[in-house]
Amino acid sequence: MKHSGIETLLNGNGQALYRRAKQLIPGGTQLLSKRPEMFAPEVWPAYYSKAKGCRVWDLDGHEYIDMSIMGIGANILGYADEDVDEAVIKAIKDGNSASFNCREEVDLAERLVGLHPWSGMVRYTRGGGEAMAVAVRIARAYTRRDVVLFSGYHGWQDWYLAANLGEKNALDGQLMPGLEPNGVPRGLYQTALPFTFDEIPALREKIKGRENQIAAIIVEPARGEDASVESLQTLKNLAGDLGAVLIYDEITSGFRMCAGGIHLRYGVHPDIAVFAKSMANGYAMAAVLGTEKVMQAAQTTFISSTNWTERIGPAAAIATIDKYIKQDVAKHIQAIGHSVKEVWKQAALKHDLDVHVSGIPTLAHFAFQGEHVKQKATFFTIKMLELGFLGFRQFKASFAHEPKDVEQYAGAVDGVFEEISKRNPAELLSTPAAHDGFYRLTKE
Repeated sequence: MKHSGIETLLNGNGQALYRRAKQLIPGGTQLLSKRPEMFAPEVWPAYYSKAKGCRVWDLDGHEYIDMSIMGIGANILGYADEDVDEAVIKAIKDGNSASFNCREEVDLAERLVGLHPWSGMVRYTRGGGEAMAVAVRIARAYTRRDVVLFSGYHGWQDWYLAANLGEKNALDGQLMPGLEPNGVPRGLYQTALPFTFDEIPALREKIKGRENQIAAIIVEPARGEDASVESLQTLKNLAGDLGAVLIYDEITSGFRMCAGGIHLRYGVHPDIAVFAKSMANGYAMAAVLGTEKVMQAAQTTFISSTNWTERIGPAAAIATIDKYIKQDVAKHIQAIGHSVKEVWKQAALKHDLDVHVSGIPTLAHFAFQGEHVKQKATFFTIKMLELGFLGFRQFKASFAHEPKDVEQYAGAVDGVFEEISKRNPAELLSTPAAHDGFYRLTKE
C-alpha cells in the first residue's frame, strides 16, 4: 500500500482540483457530506481515480482502505462489485433508454413488495431526497391535507426546509444548526413541524387543535441506535387516529441490518417506506414503497420524470438485492461492524481516551469527549490517511470488508489513539479542524 505524508496530501492533485472546483461549482461538490472540510480541510484527497472492493485510489495513485463512509453508505457490497456491474453493463449494451419501458422496473417492484408483504405498490426516482418529496406529495394527495410532522433528516427539498421558515432554529436538533431556508416559499410556513422521536406527549401538544391538518408523520426508524418498538407503535397508532400517513425514511437504514427495511425487525409497518443508497450499491436508484390504498393517490397528482424510466438503476438494484440475499450480506456486515466498534473501544480503554462509541453495527460511529474534540477527530483522520486508511468518526461496513482489513485497521487506530493521548490536543493540528455543520440527531 502506497502511503502519503501530510505534505504530499496538502500539495496533492486532489486538493488542487478541489480549489478549482470551488471556483466552478457552488460549494465545490454536489453533496455536503463529501466536502473535504467535513473530514480534514486542506488535507483530504477529495477525488478518486479508482475504487474497488473496500479500497480507493486518489488522483496521485495513493491507495487507501476505506474504513469510513463507503460512498456515504451506498456501496453496501463494496466498490465496483462485479455482479452488479455485470448487470449494469448488460443493461447498457441492451439499451439503457427507449420509447418502451424496461421490464426491470416490474421485476424490481415484485422483489420489493415480496420483501415487504404489508406493501402493494411502488414508484421510483433516482435519488433519496426526491423520493422523499414524492412520498410527501402522495401523502398530501391521499389525505388532502398540508402539514407534515417529522423527526430526523429527510433531504434538501422545500417541504423539509420549510420547518425553518420563521423559526430559524427549528432544525437545529434535526439537521444543521443555523440552516437558512433561502429560496423556500414563505407560504410554506408551518407546513413542516419537527419533533423528537420518542417525546410523544410533546408531539401531541404541538398538534393540538391542528389534528385535521396533519397529512403525514415521518421518521427514520433507526439511525444512531435501534428504534424503540413502543415509540414506533405509538406513532403508528397516532397516525391512524389522525387519518395521516406514516412514512419511514429508510434511505440510510434500509438494507443495513436485513434484506429490505430495518422496520421489518420491529414488526411495526408504515403506510410508505422510502429506499435509496444501499439498494443499488452506488448506482442511482430510489423507491417509494407503500400500501396500495395510499399509493394509488399518486394517480390523483402529477409525478413523472424521463430519467426515472432508465434501465441502469433497476438493473443494479435487482442485482444488489439478489446478491445481498444469496450471500447473507446482513450477517457479514454486522460482524464487521461489531469488530470495528470493539477496535475503537479497546484502543480508547488502552490509551485512557474518553471516547463514546455508539450506533447500530452497520452504521457505527465514535466521538471524542471533553475538550478539543474537533482537533482530535481531524488529527485522527489525517494520521489514518498517512497510514493508508480513510478513517473517520463513522464506519459503514460493506460486504467487501474482510477480517484482515479490520485487523490492519486496529493496528493503525491503536497507534493514532496512543499519539492523541500523549500530545497536547490544542497543538495537534497545523491545518484547520474539520467542520461539523452536518449534524444529525441521534439518541445516545
